[in-house]
Amino acid sequence: MSAPTGPPTHGAPGALMAAEIAEQPDVLARVLDSTDVAPVAEAVRRRRPRFVLFAARGTSDHAALYGKYLVEIILGLPAGLASPSTMTVYGTRPDLRDVLLIAISQSGESPDLVRTAEVARGCGASVLGITNAPASALAAAADHHLDVRAGPEIAVAATKSYTAELLATYLLVDGVRGGRGAAVREVPAQVAALVERRDEVAALSQRYRFADRIVTTARGYSYPTAREAALKLMETSYLAAAAYSAADLMHGPLAMLDRDHPVLAVVPDGTAVDAIRPVLERLRERGSDLTIFGGQSCAALAHASFVHDAPLAEEAAPIVGIVPLQLLALEMALTRGEDPDRPRGLSKATRTW
Repeated sequence: MSAPTGPPTHGAPGALMAAEIAEQPDVLARVLDSTDVAPVAEAVRRRRPRFVLFAARGTSDHAALYGKYLVEIILGLPAGLASPSTMTVYGTRPDLRDVLLIAISQSGESPDLVRTAEVARGCGASVLGITNAPASALAAAADHHLDVRAGPEIAVAATKSYTAELLATYLLVDGVRGGRGAAVREVPAQVAALVERRDEVAALSQRYRFADRIVTTARGYSYPTAREAALKLMETSYLAAAAYSAADLMHGPLAMLDRDHPVLAVVPDGTAVDAIRPVLERLRERGSDLTIFGGQSCAALAHASFVHDAPLAEEAAPIVGIVPLQLLALEMALTRGEDPDRPRGLSKATRTW
């Protein structure tokens, strides 16, 4: 991997976002080389939590959802997504003895996440912060901290910090079960190969140039990818993008879909394929404009596809699978005459209570 460069400067539309997408192989290599994860994983293993809670906002919330799947499936522990307002607005003090709270934040400065961490510690929880800012208030409020080492993220749409959060979370959970990250060693190279396919994604983006509504869908580990893709499309192209679990899509939302409203399905090869295939078949029957991102298993059901057969375990696929959808958000914004580096009404940091 090449040495990390300094933060890009704003130039042509989308230059910042494109540069940070391209930076991801180096960022992920730094996460893999970090020596921080093993001692934190050992501390969690010794603590033996009975329950894991995740707290996050925005893009990091999707990393937290991915972590929830990892904890429930790999560690066999119940896990949930915290509602910070219950502690920060309503003043509750839940019994969090033997609970591990994992707070994920790019900046580490969201007041409600910092306060949630503080309250959780006071209520008996062990708190782990995962941030891109080791000197942040959240890092200081936690018992343990993992630095995702993404470097300065200037673009408004988070990309490299998201994949770094995913990888750090995976390595943590894998470490708790006694693993050493063997399944993700090739992630930087696989992401680099996907970044090189930007022209293919640019051509695909033309399908949606005039769309005003898009649905993203997935099952299992890839559901957070569908949610993050929808957020990126909303941030950069101002689309009404809605993300659904493929199971939930069948309970009502299916009725709104037709050939004029595209569906993007994230379908890596793995266990979830059998669960999502009937949904994709229904979409095809309804004439929905269906595009599949992922493996070969269901590509024949789609009107278009972006196939990448990365040799990854399904549990690690989201770290790679978001990259073509990041590129799609970038290219759709450009083809629609927008600048994703200067989205209307958005700033890099949002402070919520």
